[in-house]
Amino acid sequence: MILKHLTVGPLMSNCFILGDEDSGEGVVIDPGGNAQEIAQELSQNQLTLISIVNTHGHWDHTGDNEALKSLAGGRVLIHEADTDQGIAADGYLAEGDRVRFGPHELEVLETPGHSPGGISLYFPEAGLVFVGDLLFAGSIGRTDIAGGHFNTLIKSVVEKIFPMPEETTVLPGHGPMTMVGREKQFNPFLKGVQ
Repeated sequence: MILKHLTVGPLMSNCFILGDEDSGEGVVIDPGGNAQEIAQELSQNQLTLISIVNTHGHWDHTGDNEALKSLAGGRVLIHEADTDQGIAADGYLAEGDRVRFGPHELEVLETPGHSPGGISLYFPEAGLVFVGDLLFAGSIGRTDIAGGHFNTLIKSVVEKIFPMPEETTVLPGHGPMTMVGREKQFNPFLKGVQ
């Protein structure tokens, strides 16, 4: 399996490329910029782009959806509750849906709080979860913006992310990766709530 991380756009968002070497199918999570570089990475790894998945609708995670689609193909997928931000979606994702590439599956978890339609993508086979701007290393996503809600965000983390194995790697929308166990123990916003 292929996993590539790119830092894209003016807000230094994390963009991830997942690929299956045997089938040549790939998925891109949160192309917030640098579409040319993402497309080049797909090409170098001989991947056909199947899906462009947005963890939420904010521009720094969706800004190059259309540019990437025109360069590499793929269907734009997002939760319907975040399409009011001008996202041209080809399909909607909801709790329990699966995003497939080759024999692999990402499980869609509804994790609102940073935005109404925020989702996380759980990849238990690889011990990974892509959380967008829900949770960061030692912090949480902003809730002081339109559609944000602090209590909803905390509930999403506690009910959807914290039940995962503690060694699950958390890949956030900005900044370094972390682990479920580390955030349970040390995240100051989440102490005493699980």
